[in-house]
Amino acid sequence: MADRPTIVLVHGFWGGAAHWAKVVVELRNRGYTKLFAVENPLTSLADDAARTQQMVRQVDGPVLLVGHSYGGAVITEAGDLPNVVGLVYIAAFAPDAGESPGQISQEMAPAAIENLAPDSDGYLWIKQDKFHESFAQDLTEDEALVMAVTQKAPLASTFGDNVTAPAWRTKPTWYQVSTNDRMINPENERRMAKRMSPRKTVELDAGHASLASRPGPVADLIDTAVRDLAGS
Repeated sequence: MADRPTIVLVHGFWGGAAHWAKVVVELRNRGYTKLFAVENPLTSLADDAARTQQMVRQVDGPVLLVGHSYGGAVITEAGDLPNVVGLVYIAAFAPDAGESPGQISQEMAPAAIENLAPDSDGYLWIKQDKFHESFAQDLTEDEALVMAVTQKAPLASTFGDNVTAPAWRTKPTWYQVSTNDRMINPENERRMAKRMSPRKTVELDAGHASLASRPGPVADLIDTAVRDLAGS
């Protein structure tokens, strides 16, 4: 395990790189020292994929991309770089070519879809008083409050941006389903996971913010991916 890949964590909508805080600590406690978390602008899929690829290109050696939520669409679009050796999806979108996160959500609407609110500048928010029940119902009220107040809203148009060449068709994958997810329909997660034939799928009794509420099992899946890639 001396040649572990660098782990690059990619956040989704309504949060930033700090959403990975507990997973970062968990991985560091397991001996992972090569860790980065991208801070994406959430202005378009092209912008976010380009920023993620910039970070990947800064890494000398193999990279394991890990995406949460919309971050799954980002790693799907960005993951075709030659040093990307695998993709881990955490309650995440995994669109196929010509698909967008918005299209996938329309096919099977999530429970909290009515709690989204656009503003006059084109950004899409989760209503603050609905954030806990929508995004992070298995976190404490205080944790959810901080997430709600500091949420990073995407441009609403980003929901409609299509993936062009999905990296999961050519790279090994692993997928975590959140069975109580209210931001992505769990059946959508299962469907997206099944069609990519991941090396492993795990289901967690968790809401959308499983990276914060279940950092141990999320780190377990990342660790499994690393070990699978090492052939151990």
